[in-house]
Amino acid sequence: MENVIILGTGPAGLTAAIYAARANIKPLVIEGAQPGGQLTITSDVENYPGFPKGIMGPDLMKDFRAQAERFGTRFVIGDVTEVQLATSPGGTHKLKTASQTYECKALIVATGASAKLLGIPSETRLMGKGVSACATCDGFFFRNQEIAVVGGGDTACEEANFLTRFASKVYMVHRRDQLRASKIMADRVAKNPKIQMIWDSAVEEVLGDADVTGVRLKNLKTGAVTDLKVTGLFIAIGHAPNTRIFNKQLSLDANGYIVTQNGTKTNLPGVFAAGDVQDHVYRQAVTAAGTGCMAALDAERYLEGLHE
Repeated sequence: MENVIILGTGPAGLTAAIYAARANIKPLVIEGAQPGGQLTITSDVENYPGFPKGIMGPDLMKDFRAQAERFGTRFVIGDVTEVQLATSPGGTHKLKTASQTYECKALIVATGASAKLLGIPSETRLMGKGVSACATCDGFFFRNQEIAVVGGGDTACEEANFLTRFASKVYMVHRRDQLRASKIMADRVAKNPKIQMIWDSAVEEVLGDADVTGVRLKNLKTGAVTDLKVTGLFIAIGHAPNTRIFNKQLSLDANGYIVTQNGTKTNLPGVFAAGDVQDHVYRQAVTAAGTGCMAALDAERYLEGLHE
């Protein structure tokens, strides 16, 4: 029986581990399929406080992990495939992997959210080398360059507008002949002189060897294939929170994000959520770390309450 188990090793999960370990509640962290979270596929991180010269995403997560280990955090590798969450205070939460069942008094869910991708090999190969799923993270690196954004919803419009602060030109590639975004967001795109729409088109391939040099587009109405010269491709077709195993046990919103209240508390006692798994608005490393701290403090107070 563990005091607290933390699911996820991104900024939220590892910050929770640091705080929980320093509080001497001996956290156990279960690593999933992508240790370190989305920052492991991010190159330079220049907006995380404390690194005036920036730091590589994987290096930042290594430092997070080393700090958690320094205070006694234990790590095990495994994908949790099933959970049985207690519904009353003091109950036992059970988590199953392919080889073992874990039990805990408190659970911190920091499984994050995954950016929806196009599903083409070149996109994966060039991720962090010109391909990005986060404009606020990487837009700065494309100053005075021509780039493309894929998507047609509010997120794509917001990212395209944001990227015009840096890029000389932003091509917005959308599969339809009109945006799915709200009218106000669509109007902002239409009025931005730096944005050029490419309608009825899909990205067939990302071009480049070491870095992005362009994208190959296919017109879905005519079938014509053209190459567009750009140095960056931002994919803005949405995110999917990693919450499938919690369906019907934890309260989720319409998009699958865990609903929290009074800090990081979920609808079940002793279960807390932190980071992108419950945040569809900010999705930044620093905000994820902040909620990881909150979840650890909430879990500590919960455990203390069991002994009162």
